[in-house]
Amino acid sequence: MTDETWGHVRGELMKSIGKNNFSAWIEPITFHSFEDGIVRFLVPAKFIGSWVSQNFGDVILRHLISAGVGADRIEFTVDPAAKAKPAPHSADTAPDAIPSPEPVNVGGNNGNGNGLLNASLNQNFTFDAFVVGKPNELAHAAARRVAEGGPVSFNPLFLYGGVGLGKTHLMHAIAWELQTRQPQLRILYVSAEQFMYRFVRALREKDTIGFKEMFRSVDVLMVDDVQFIAGKNSTQEEFFHTFNALIEMGKQIVISGDRAPVDMENLDNRIASRLACGLVVDLHPTDYELRLGILQTKAETYRERYPKLQIAPGVLEFVAHRISTNVRVLEGALTRLFAFADLIGSEITMDLTQECLSDILRATDRKVTMDEIVKKVCEHYHIRQADLLGPSRARNNARPRQMAMYLCKKLTTRSLPEIGLKLGRRDHTTILHGVRKIEELMAVDSQIAEDAELLRRMLEA
Repeated sequence: MTDETWGHVRGELMKSIGKNNFSAWIEPITFHSFEDGIVRFLVPAKFIGSWVSQNFGDVILRHLISAGVGADRIEFTVDPAAKAKPAPHSADTAPDAIPSPEPVNVGGNNGNGNGLLNASLNQNFTFDAFVVGKPNELAHAAARRVAEGGPVSFNPLFLYGGVGLGKTHLMHAIAWELQTRQPQLRILYVSAEQFMYRFVRALREKDTIGFKEMFRSVDVLMVDDVQFIAGKNSTQEEFFHTFNALIEMGKQIVISGDRAPVDMENLDNRIASRLACGLVVDLHPTDYELRLGILQTKAETYRERYPKLQIAPGVLEFVAHRISTNVRVLEGALTRLFAFADLIGSEITMDLTQECLSDILRATDRKVTMDEIVKKVCEHYHIRQADLLGPSRARNNARPRQMAMYLCKKLTTRSLPEIGLKLGRRDHTTILHGVRKIEELMAVDSQIAEDAELLRRMLEA
């Protein structure tokens, strides 16, 4: 591999991940060397290597392979001269000149006869670092049970949910815990994308027997983002046979995806059926309390790294309230905050937070619509939209209608007449009465207060 090849791959990466991500995370990376299937890069700071490994590692590896580089894994190491000399190191530097800090691996063998094979595990993704809340407590409990290494009543374990809700974190945590408890176990963790590329390479090199032996000789198989193979028929066929072979041998399988198996379009029905036979667990969108807990936990680890930095009161609460998309964005925002404050030598104040995170805050400031409010209220109270918008004054219709009025007033910028027009052409005084009624009830009726808070969270998630 040469600098020219890396230049080509950089161009493809910009197309894949977008200009902003490229500028923030890929631009600082310098190609160092390529030897024994390992592509080594230098980064100006450890957290950049960790972040790129976690979020873009598979993408980089895929583009390297597409460019003809026979890479098995990539490593990121902090450049000791980054602060003193920003110019990149020569690609001719000997591999043993790489600094001593432990690299972050993506793919490849850990060199043990047993243990973690082809691991691309983030050392920070452990159970101790996983913040548990109501949205993820069942998934956490199931993952813990598998990680104990004893017999479980479900196989496979299928974790699903949206981006950045903790699926990959739990899978890595299972692998780390199993390796600690039972180091003799052969644990194979791959993304579905890596599974496909290894299968395609085996076909190209006429080594399908070696591929089958590798994947079917493990004690625990972990496949992340299984939706990636949906629609790829030959890969699905091989995955199906691998899955069956391991289940028949009593080996543990852990799979993750962005949706439940039955909801994945183009996923082979046989695979969806097999996955549904185990325990299928949904990681729900985070609520405010969980997001705040994650930020507080993460901030404690950063305080060890930046002992002089102070966080002004209310900052974490503000970030937890405003950034509700996913945990990855939430943690990335905190990483940026600490790095930015450290660079300029400032306390993390509310003003600095709003300045530093302005783009994230704009992107996550999703506008709730009145249509969404009507839909969610009807689903929550199990009534038809026609009944909510209609003239009926029956209590089972009137109270949900008042709740919709309250939420429209609190979560949108619409005027009372506009809300009245939407909710069955009602007068603005009726809307005002409904809003005040819910506010009064929230103070004395815990169920109404709970309903209002739950609906607000669902709408803002």
